[in-house]
Amino acid sequence: MINGHGDDAYHYGSPIAANFSSNVFGRVELTGLKRHLCACMDQIGSYPEPEPFTLEAGLAKQLRLQPKEVCVTNGVTEAIYLIAQTFRGTRTAIYQPTFSEYADACQMHGHRVSSLFMLPTEKEGYRLPSDIRMLWLCNPNNPTGGVVKKAWLKALIERNPNVCFIIDQSYEYFTMAPLFTASEAISYPHLLLLHSITKRYAIPGVRLGYLTGCKGLLDRIRTNRMPWSVNQLAIQAGLYLLQHPAEATINLTAYLKETNRLRERLLALGAMDVWETETHFMIVRLRFGKASALKAYLAEEHGLLIRDASNFEGLDERYFRIATQTPEENDRLVEAIEQWLKA
Repeated sequence: MINGHGDDAYHYGSPIAANFSSNVFGRVELTGLKRHLCACMDQIGSYPEPEPFTLEAGLAKQLRLQPKEVCVTNGVTEAIYLIAQTFRGTRTAIYQPTFSEYADACQMHGHRVSSLFMLPTEKEGYRLPSDIRMLWLCNPNNPTGGVVKKAWLKALIERNPNVCFIIDQSYEYFTMAPLFTASEAISYPHLLLLHSITKRYAIPGVRLGYLTGCKGLLDRIRTNRMPWSVNQLAIQAGLYLLQHPAEATINLTAYLKETNRLRERLLALGAMDVWETETHFMIVRLRFGKASALKAYLAEEHGLLIRDASNFEGLDERYFRIATQTPEENDRLVEAIEQWLKA
């Protein structure tokens, strides 16, 4: 794991009043879930299911899949490392800039890793380099917020049958752009989708995610899954959320509208470039100064935390990432940045 992930408020002595550094949208109503988990507390005295069969069956029913086409994991991160372990030694490409754990997991398990900064187009026949056997792609992408069009991805998958595609859709609930559904994806024997319950319901401390794909691929991955990797309270959280989805809904239209307003306000400062985004977070490039200096100033002087994005491959010391918060907090951020620019 690289140093410098988001949500690192522990580095600062002063309290953080608004956290823009994490892509988890924390303003969902979780009172019912918390009450349910308190009621389940006695269950920590017993082992959970060795594999989370009950939750996999519940997710499969919701997704209109067979249980063997769903594999629940201890967050999406466990899924990433399981895939890398299962296909150990593969010639792997990663579409960059993106989440560092794909490369970390692959390097840990002997993959020969290369980076792609452009995907092949129709003019190129959608053909990936002939030696690649696995491609990792985050969609919507962390940290850029961009989405690769579904039709483009379908063409890539269909024109490269010898490549296993790993598409991380952890932020699928935070975009209006069309993405693969789990039921669509299982028709491809060389495609795996990653899904995050952590991100959807703002429960990063619970660690809960899942894979969907054809039974053959998931059977291979399950052979490397540790028994009891998903704890009892996480299983109970997943089951509760399946039964009570309306308790943690968000107004996505309003949230993305606010994201666009924040982006326009930052652009109006005239001292930075803000990448277009199709989700609730965005990459910003300072035209002068370092993101690390801005981050320290915002945290220490204003209690606002941003993500220094200079450690993403392909980005440099001028880049930072922010995730949209409330309108009031967003305005505070813009005003604080403006003060830093004038200092």
